[in-house]
Amino acid sequence: MLSASDRLLIDGFQRDFPIEPEPFRAVADRLGLDESDVLASLIRLSEIGVISRLGAVLRPNSAGASTLAAIAAPAEKLEAIAEAINAEPGVNHNYEREHALNLWFVVTGPTREAIAASLGRIESRVGLTALDFPLLRAFHIDLGFPIFTTEALSKNIARRADPPPPEPDDLRLLTAIEDGLPLRRRPYRDVARRLGWREQEIIFRLRRLIAAGTIARFGLVVRHHSLGFRANAMVVWDIDDSALPEIGLRLAAAPGVTLCYERPRRPPFWRYNLYSMIHGRDRDQVRSEIGVLADSVGPASRGHDILFSRRCFRQRGAKLSAA
Repeated sequence: MLSASDRLLIDGFQRDFPIEPEPFRAVADRLGLDESDVLASLIRLSEIGVISRLGAVLRPNSAGASTLAAIAAPAEKLEAIAEAINAEPGVNHNYEREHALNLWFVVTGPTREAIAASLGRIESRVGLTALDFPLLRAFHIDLGFPIFTTEALSKNIARRADPPPPEPDDLRLLTAIEDGLPLRRRPYRDVARRLGWREQEIIFRLRRLIAAGTIARFGLVVRHHSLGFRANAMVVWDIDDSALPEIGLRLAAAPGVTLCYERPRRPPFWRYNLYSMIHGRDRDQVRSEIGVLADSVGPASRGHDILFSRRCFRQRGAKLSAA
């Protein structure tokens, strides 16, 4: 059972978590709580699996490379194949979805060449072809959204220039916090001691990485399934190429869309080029929202498909240390 303060923390700090020497005190002051209560709540939420970590969500391909891949796994071998995929160090997400292409996973690495090598090892391990869908254009990628309020998510859909490549020390820092900040009074000082740096260097670099757009969101990363969002669907669209930029922005701005991005078609197996993610509490809600989206897209879409998530075999932040 979540307390009122738990709910305030989850809805209030999935982004814009304070980057200052005593961040939990700043959170407590903002919510009218005690610092010790904030820390106790976050530790408990982590222990029961409501939050996976507190830290940075990176903009795709801003620190290394990543791709989304899919495999058509025979049902009787699906779990074994998922386990074999997870044996690749760079795999950070792996889901079963309701489709002939039923295993979808994200692979990270330092370069596209490293990604190709990872996919090659996975294919050799499982004896199946992995379709590679690298990100071409992000319209909205931010899974931080209100859980307990009906307030609409404020989205910043405006285009941003690609951030500059992170410096070597930036990568050291991002690697050091890839599993999240320590839930202690002065987490940035603890990270600084681990790296042999000063606390202010940590704070300066994190603020700069956020301003540059390398860090897309800094805050609580929640497990939506544990909070009742059990009907999550990836909706893929076959959009006329000339209309895709305008349709991508339109879907990205829609209230129910939590992710929206362009990836390549893979004919003849895969004709879709625009992906959107809908997180809902039940399938009826999700299908209703998809119907509204389909009406808004109109004739620019030559069809769409709905891939409901069935099982999660892995969900974690990008592992730069595995790259």
